[in-house]
Amino acid sequence: MNLDLTQYNKVFENKVRLQIMSVLMANDEYDFNSLKSILDVTDGNLASNLKTLEKEKYIEVFKTFVDRKPNTRYRRTTEGERAFEEHLKALEKLIKQQYK
Repeated sequence: MNLDLTQYNKVFENKVRLQIMSVLMANDEYDFNSLKSILDVTDGNLASNLKTLEKEKYIEVFKTFVDRKPNTRYRRTTEGERAFEEHLKALEKLIKQQYK
């Protein structure tokens, strides 16, 4: 079988980035501590993967204060939503090809 891997988005090959985008696709926004808890990752791991998604313009970052404590929230962008959906379509296509 000849697989066309050009449709896959390399950004989403990383498990944590795939999970972050999955959470943000299912929710309007999520804060840093909640993402850290739900994904069970370290601060550094989460921060570096969020930075990659931000650099690609797949997520937006919003910083506020809640009771004098910093609160950082993340939201998917239209571009991120499109990229994630295209990646999922490529995965679905691969699965369908495997089970023909």
